[in-house]
Amino acid sequence: MDHNQIITLLGEEAEYLLNHKCEKISREKIYHPHANLVQDVFGSSDRSPQVIDNLKRLYQTGKLANSGYLYIFPIDQGIEHTAAYSFYHNPDYFDPENVLLTAIEGGANAITAPLGLLGLVANKYADQIPLIVKVTHNELMTYPNKHHQVPFASAQQAYNMGAIGVGATVYFGSNLSTTEIQVVSEIFAEAHQLGLFTVLWCYPRNDAYYREDGDYNQAIDLTAQAIHLGVTMEADIIKQKFPSPHRGFPALQYSKYTDEMYDALLTDHPIDLLRYQVLHAYGGRIPVINSGGEAGEDDDLREAVRTAVINKRGGGSGLIMGRKVFKKSKREGISLMNAVMDVYLDSEITVA
Repeated sequence: MDHNQIITLLGEEAEYLLNHKCEKISREKIYHPHANLVQDVFGSSDRSPQVIDNLKRLYQTGKLANSGYLYIFPIDQGIEHTAAYSFYHNPDYFDPENVLLTAIEGGANAITAPLGLLGLVANKYADQIPLIVKVTHNELMTYPNKHHQVPFASAQQAYNMGAIGVGATVYFGSNLSTTEIQVVSEIFAEAHQLGLFTVLWCYPRNDAYYREDGDYNQAIDLTAQAIHLGVTMEADIIKQKFPSPHRGFPALQYSKYTDEMYDALLTDHPIDLLRYQVLHAYGGRIPVINSGGEAGEDDDLREAVRTAVINKRGGGSGLIMGRKVFKKSKREGISLMNAVMDVYLDSEITVA
């Protein structure tokens, strides 16, 4: 997909998104993705040479190799959203090998998946694509359902199968978030000791965040503060949902805030919202990647490209996108993946 095709796909929003300039948090205030990001950011950190080498391998793999951007292919939906619900459009994705082949043929930097899936194919594919073991999950079998991420695997198991990273989720704000922070922090510490890098899904989650006037689980201030907690836990990469302009702290009347902090740093423009998230990741030194969002019907291509444009222009480092891919044929799914990557390879789409 070339630049003109991206403009056409964005339609009425093309100028709004492609010509926007961030004024409140200028591009000079954040660290930009670039080819030498790993060494520049982590070379002076406490990360071991093995962690740094594994991060370099991640950034040097796939269609986005050496661009400073990432496309990570996720397949934890079978646990987080139930397997049949996630894959009934394309039952081929119940087979781990089909998942790995799609990630490889699609040009992803890495695949992130549960222990069992990767364990079945690790010996065959660990040298072909970086493996990231997702070690915590929120299973949906407990009745009633609750928001709680629990360990399904360890950093040692990920290391033993040849993975180069581990991923985990913390539901910040949930009733069990303190336990999750402690557990994941310990897993991340062990992962770093073993030479594995860490990826944290930083999701605000609490029933009280769902209100008639909006879903504050994706509010800009809640998601940004979750990111800041995540980098405090030494996540090497942060995964966050795309933010809504809702301001959760004043609406929910909790935490610490002032109107001036919103006025000084925010507008409701989606690129400015993304920039606010990036700022919370130590000024962009820790990469922020967004989810591709729910799968729709006919607008998946436009929505995926739109999200990539906003992420890139806001200073983000890429996407984790799976659900939009799984509900299509393999050929259509790979085409969607490549369209997203084309945004990050387009030199005319710059950090705003």
